[in-house]
Amino acid sequence: MAALLQVENLTKSYGYDPLFTGISFGLDEGDKVGLIAKNGTGKSTLLNLLAGVESPDGGTMIYRNNLRIGYLQQNPEFESAKTVLEVCLEGDDEASVAVRAYERSLTSGDAAAMTQAIQAVDNSHAWDYEARFKQILSQLKIDNFHQAVGELSGGQVKRVALAKILIDEPQFLILDEPTNHLDIDMIEWLESYLKRSTMTLLMVTHDRYFLDNICTKIMELDQQDIFCYDGSYNYYLEKRAERIEAQNAQVEKARNLLRTELEWMRRQPQARQHKAQYRIDAFYDLKERARGLREKGDVRLNMNSAYIGKKIFIAHQVSKAFGDKVILKDFEYTFARYEKLGIVGDNGVGKSTFIKLLLGEIPCDSGSFEIGKTVRFGYYSQEGMHFDEDKRVIDAVRDVAEYIYFDEKTQYTAAQFLNMFLFSNNEQQKLISKLSGGEKRRLFLAMVLMSKPNFLILDEPTNDLDISTLEILEDYLSKFKGCVIIVSHDRFFMDRTVDHTFVFTGDGVVKDFPGNYSEYRAWKDYHERLAAEQARATAKPKEKVQHNTRDNSNKLSFKERKEFEALTVEIEQLTDEKQQLDAIFASGEIITDMDYKSARYSELQSLLEEKEMRWLVLSEKE
Repeated sequence: MAALLQVENLTKSYGYDPLFTGISFGLDEGDKVGLIAKNGTGKSTLLNLLAGVESPDGGTMIYRNNLRIGYLQQNPEFESAKTVLEVCLEGDDEASVAVRAYERSLTSGDAAAMTQAIQAVDNSHAWDYEARFKQILSQLKIDNFHQAVGELSGGQVKRVALAKILIDEPQFLILDEPTNHLDIDMIEWLESYLKRSTMTLLMVTHDRYFLDNICTKIMELDQQDIFCYDGSYNYYLEKRAERIEAQNAQVEKARNLLRTELEWMRRQPQARQHKAQYRIDAFYDLKERARGLREKGDVRLNMNSAYIGKKIFIAHQVSKAFGDKVILKDFEYTFARYEKLGIVGDNGVGKSTFIKLLLGEIPCDSGSFEIGKTVRFGYYSQEGMHFDEDKRVIDAVRDVAEYIYFDEKTQYTAAQFLNMFLFSNNEQQKLISKLSGGEKRRLFLAMVLMSKPNFLILDEPTNDLDISTLEILEDYLSKFKGCVIIVSHDRFFMDRTVDHTFVFTGDGVVKDFPGNYSEYRAWKDYHERLAAEQARATAKPKEKVQHNTRDNSNKLSFKERKEFEALTVEIEQLTDEKQQLDAIFASGEIITDMDYKSARYSELQSLLEEKEMRWLVLSEKE
């Protein structure tokens, strides 16, 4: 493969704190790379350096000539007065200018301007560009192209930024937490889009399904150095564990040797000046290496919740609407003890509103929630917690409690408690203003859990948290002796933590599915495929004949030719996926998600039949 980027001895520090020192790596054309690291270790900074937003303290970055780079920042910003259209099509190339003028003419009502704009789009062959522009925005649930960016929510702004980058089709795409603020349907669409794309990709994400389904390489930023793994996320986990085990074995060996050398250094201190200098130097080098024992990332929270009674909450015909938008309609439910519920649905259907109704933060229009007397809520909200930025991390916790008690036998100091959340002693002394966004979210999570709740409500807990923290939280929730409600778009997190799912479909409808998200998605795909098969079976034969006996004497139109080319690629990809499933089924190994794979296999057969039929129709015209 052709080299696209080579990084040599890259170094970056803030003040006296180095983020990374002398790191080197390369990217080849077509690589799809996931970058993994703890919050605060420099992931976003490294992306900023590669995109040219910041400058390194040392080292070189050599790019292929004329490389087009697209960069989605974690919190993108645009001029508030610009419209979505102006942001997405602000390029000065012929296609962007033509499509921008055409879209404006549609709303102006100026017939002359529209005629001129249509001619310009024709001349620049930009109709395909215009169709792609609208398709991508539509997939990302952006429908009002003429709305000012200043009127959009933070999540909508991020989606506009993502759409702009995908429309521009860069050769090298850099993504910082691309799944934040996307609902699950959008994440799955983006996952499919990036998987099919030939763009070189480097991304930071906490979504492990997203990583494993897209990435062919993993880079880990750790201990101010970078480690590269050629393989999927699961392969990385296996090899990383081996690396840490080997490193810890070397450190343990160094410690044993250090004891021997220490005895040698202590002998006859009055004659130390006569000792071999090389051995004295080696002693201090050995001392440094002996300090390097790694934490294996298996820190676990060991906290009991407060007692919770049998009565949790009962929803009595709860209704809520904002104008014509119905959130709940006569909703009734009795929440059971120790229940772990996941909530999914498109953005804006009312998931967070449901939580606020339960907590009493906003009133019901009618009906009520009856809460048990022993229930003690712990609420981790999307908005986060407002900290005093001038305080140190340890002081923010001590202001709440110097000691955290979880039962008669278990208590922690504030410092011990923060260590559980991967805040080292040095990090506890940092000002909160110096923390990264992910570190602040981790501190917020610690503050929620220290109150010893017995009913945890987590609203998008995975946004901005690193994978290490998510693994700790998942393990904690699996053993949590209380109730849990989780609103999340992270499929992996939901699969590991919930036992049934509320699906908010809009217009006040809430479906209760007895399983996790992947099980729900397999069930949904299966029933959608059945419905499609029934629809095809009941279609009139005459309509099918008419479809297949079109006049093929004409040549393919421009759009048909594009469709024909796309079908060729899609059929090849679907065939490859079907062959992969054939190999899995024939392997004889245990298949954990057999229902999902079986449903997907049937879906692939139907899709191939449909697309091959259309390909044949077009090929006859060709």
